[in-house]
Amino acid sequence: DIGDIVRGKDLYLGKKKKKQNEKETERDQLESKLKEIFQQIHSGLSKNGAEARYGSDTKNFYQLREDWWTANRATVWKAITCNAKGFNYFRQTACNGGSPTKGYCRRDGDQVPTYFDYVPQFLR
Repeated sequence: DIGDIVRGKDLYLGKKKKKQNEKETERDQLESKLKEIFQQIHSGLSKNGAEARYGSDTKNFYQLREDWWTANRATVWKAITCNAKGFNYFRQTACNGGSPTKGYCRRDGDQVPTYFDYVPQFLR
């Protein structure tokens, strides 16, 4: 799940084997890249109490990652689903028997299905 990966809470750690001539697994490479990205974001924080909130969050940036996901999850969801027309394996109706999704795998109004984020991953 993308939210779990971004937040550093993904339970699936990927293949344990390294590719030939590689020093890290694909999962390790992904985590390193995410740390690099959030390091850049962290180094640019200096306003409105951000230093106090994220000051000690300098190794894995879990608090920053959590806050970033909260702020950007709707944008990420829209980016993932904006061209998902015609995929029949997605539900074609909104939750609770609502109106059709008009060919997209998201609800009308671009609402993110929140139940994915708040159910622990091992229960999904």
